[in-house]
Amino acid sequence: MLENPPNGGFDVPFPSSLTPIAMRAPQGWRWPALAAGAAGLAVVVLLAVSRRLDLVEALSAGAFVAGVTGLALLAADRSAQARFDNLMRSSVERAPEAPPYPALINALPDPILVVSAAERDDLTSRRYIFANSAARDLLRIDRGEGLLVSAIRDPQVLEAVDEALFAGLDAEAVYETGGVQDRFLRAYARPLGLALDGRRLAILMFRDETEFHRVERTRVDFLANASHELRTPLASLSGFIETLRGHAKEDPGARERFLGIMQAQAERMRRLIDDLLSLSRIELNEHIAPADRVDLAAAVMDVVDALSPIARERGVTLEPRLPAMGAPVTGDRDQLVQVVQNLVDNALKYSGEGATVRIVVEPGLSPDSATAGQRPDAARLALLTPDHPQGPYTALRVSDQGPGIARANLPRLTERFYRVEGQKSGERSGTGLGLAIVKHIANRHRGGLAVESGEGQGTTFTAYFPQAPAVVAQAPAAVAKVS
Repeated sequence: MLENPPNGGFDVPFPSSLTPIAMRAPQGWRWPALAAGAAGLAVVVLLAVSRRLDLVEALSAGAFVAGVTGLALLAADRSAQARFDNLMRSSVERAPEAPPYPALINALPDPILVVSAAERDDLTSRRYIFANSAARDLLRIDRGEGLLVSAIRDPQVLEAVDEALFAGLDAEAVYETGGVQDRFLRAYARPLGLALDGRRLAILMFRDETEFHRVERTRVDFLANASHELRTPLASLSGFIETLRGHAKEDPGARERFLGIMQAQAERMRRLIDDLLSLSRIELNEHIAPADRVDLAAAVMDVVDALSPIARERGVTLEPRLPAMGAPVTGDRDQLVQVVQNLVDNALKYSGEGATVRIVVEPGLSPDSATAGQRPDAARLALLTPDHPQGPYTALRVSDQGPGIARANLPRLTERFYRVEGQKSGERSGTGLGLAIVKHIANRHRGGLAVESGEGQGTTFTAYFPQAPAVVAQAPAAVAKVS
């Protein structure tokens, strides 16, 4: 039976055709000595027949040749047996070593398992007896052997394995991992025949098709969203164009008013297309985590500098609280700036004159600390939680003093185009994609997103990202800048 030894390889038995039939030295080495002895005896016989040697001399010579031949055979036998014994000892010492095949399979990037089973009706007999590194990472298993159903619960994949094990047929199925970092893989099952103990064997391989699925889903979502959301401004533009070509053609006041509305609608379409394209690009690469080192505190200051004129115009104070030594995180700088800008811009929209928007950056937090509540009486909800929270994280908290959000509306805040009822017009108009973009960027960074709010209490959004390695946690410093 094929087993998974401690070294992670296979114990592969010798094929019967290669098993030695006797544990003794080979016999081919004796023929040269025997031939030399026979030749010597033949010479002695010829000399005796030709009467060049008498009988006594011939017998003495024959005995001498036979003795020398015997000694040669004995010496050669001992030397060959010693070499053979050394070879066998070396072979026995090397026998436990794993053959190179498991090491090669272990190095492959595609997940691969070897599965064995006894009877079709016995589900517990289906075991994976080898799993390479990629398979252990994909299925989150820490052993090279175990029950198959403990590693894979997808019924389609298990059915494909049964086809390979018991029907001897090639089979395949689609496998989706689920979670916030979902992956789409195609599973291929191939029969391997029987093990030495009669158990059936099959190999199960996975091919990652996440990129293909993401491209297709992005294309479909973009077309659906664009066709749905662009219909309203396009209809508005068409209506005003017809009006301007009709009775309002000679009315300068109406013409100016309609042209202003048309310009606003065109600007809305531009923002919508920009946000849709941005969201599509983020989703397309969402499964590839960024690896650059970015100072989140510096990104916050860039956004504060850019939005300060708008804040002053609205009578709102931007109050950043940043670590004195910066806050390096692992991420994509452009996308992190986009997160800060979307959250701060969202806070500005819902803050009245004289209000304050606080932007706080806190490094060195555990997953629980990053999502801890900041408003004791507010409702709190995690909008995104990483699949494998580890930490430390750096949290970005943006708080406003706006009207707040009812608890019932919190779960839908990151839906595309969702707007809280009663907040869809006037100066607060937008594309409805800002928080969806923030969520997908946080997901790509293997971070999280949470919200706290209550009606009449304002709102706090917290986005947290993995802290860059070898960075000492810094406590929040005093107000760095007020604009």
